[in-house]
Amino acid sequence: MRKLLLSTLILLAIHLFSFNKTNAQSLELVGGNIINGAITGSALGVATMGLTNSSDFAPLRIGLGVGILGGTGVALYDISTLPQGQTFFVSGVFNDGQNSSIIILLDTLYGSVAGVAVGSAVALINNNSIMDGLQYGASAGAWFGFGFGVVDAFFIAERNNDFISAILTNRDSVIDIQSENSSFKMLQPDLVGVTDLSGTSLQYRVEPTVNLFTYRRQF
Repeated sequence: MRKLLLSTLILLAIHLFSFNKTNAQSLELVGGNIINGAITGSALGVATMGLTNSSDFAPLRIGLGVGILGGTGVALYDISTLPQGQTFFVSGVFNDGQNSSIIILLDTLYGSVAGVAVGSAVALINNNSIMDGLQYGASAGAWFGFGFGVVDAFFIAERNNDFISAILTNRDSVIDIQSENSSFKMLQPDLVGVTDLSGTSLQYRVEPTVNLFTYRRQF
């Protein structure tokens, strides 16, 4: 366990100083992910205690440790995918955040809250103990929310690169400057129709072109 933790810390240090980014942004990602990972791991440890109906705090201790390691791993991932010179931003299904682990943490908490509602409803329908319904519902919901949060953070959520790509693909030119009464565009692809009367028949063909710049103004 010590060797694994030491190796993780060494890799983290290499990432911090090998990427051409400000140390403040990297440290913010590391600190936020580790804290969020620790909270998420602790919550899952408590959820495990609730599912097993056990008063042994071993799951909480293990969850805290694994959460710290997981948060460190997520920090490495965030730093490696951070576009140079930009502030990291991720937008999940239900939440936006400055690091990936906050998406997982909030989805875990939302799952727990939803589990409380479902567990209490099932307990009332079956005329069982409300406390048992709350306990098992919240615990199962936390694990379900955690699973969804992992998928949300790494497969569904949009990140900086996604937003940049969307901006580029939604434009019809590489540079597009718009104001209230004018527009300026550079490197705009276009199709031009050409009529050819040089032969014995009338021909019309379409040729791809690139407009170097276009300026329009309304008066």
